[in-house]
Amino acid sequence: MAPPSLLQGDIPVRSWIDRLPPSWGPYCRLMRLDRPIGTWLLLFPCWWSTALAAERWPDLWLCLLFALGSVVMRGAGCTVNDWADRNFDGKVARTATRPIPSGAVSPRQVLWFLAAQLLVGLLVLLQLNWFAIGVGAASLLLVFPYPFMKRITYWPQAWLGLTFNWGALVGWAAVRGDLDWPPLLLYVAGLFWTLGYDTIYAHQDKEDDVLVGVKSTALALGRHTVPALWGFYGLALALIAAAGWTAGLSWPFWPLLAVAAAQLVWQIRTVDIDDSPNCLLRFKSNRWFGWLLLLAIVAGRVW
Repeated sequence: MAPPSLLQGDIPVRSWIDRLPPSWGPYCRLMRLDRPIGTWLLLFPCWWSTALAAERWPDLWLCLLFALGSVVMRGAGCTVNDWADRNFDGKVARTATRPIPSGAVSPRQVLWFLAAQLLVGLLVLLQLNWFAIGVGAASLLLVFPYPFMKRITYWPQAWLGLTFNWGALVGWAAVRGDLDWPPLLLYVAGLFWTLGYDTIYAHQDKEDDVLVGVKSTALALGRHTVPALWGFYGLALALIAAAGWTAGLSWPFWPLLAVAAAQLVWQIRTVDIDDSPNCLLRFKSNRWFGWLLLLAIVAGRVW
């Protein structure tokens, strides 16, 4: 996150986007291209599952397809979110500079841009086998309702977990053309992982959420957040271990999984739910957890 002097609301300035033609900037910011952590969090379950399903090394072509698909579909999800929140964002100083409330783009332009992103996502999906195409297309049933969950339930992070970890199913399906216990266990593990990291993230926004009347696990859990994180991350690790066991990963998986687990423990032991920069740093650190777990799965498969 840029320091306060380099922010307009919640949008970083003086980033590489500012060097693009002015007409491109709002669309890049709709996709959050200047904040790639969301793309990593969407991508890792795809890569984990692809590696878990592999005979030895994960398929590089599939990994590249999932990388492109994650950029586009994360962008589409953020675009849907901004369109759905267009009447809320203008009421909060932190989000008032986003492309729609600031007037940089119109809601109609946003919908056309969303259609273009979905078309690119479809083209990526069509490179997979038919079973994986069906599994991937089913994710849209989760993507579009997500922006409205924070108006309905205090657990929108659970819906995000269901959505962001769908790649754990698609990755396996793309390699093997079916689904089995390892990807299902990995998918549920991802749900609890997301509950943890997005609850930490939501503590940055709790005052604004109260102001505009939306809900989050940060508000639901309050001072019970840290004990809940032990539960969320503990369940995630147990289910990841079960996925590795049922997939038949060899012994290097286990010590490397312990290293990944230590990263989650560090998050819990050092988080300060009343310090926004602290929460953001721990949220972003999940990229390292993603890499460590990927290394563990690949090592357990290749050894």
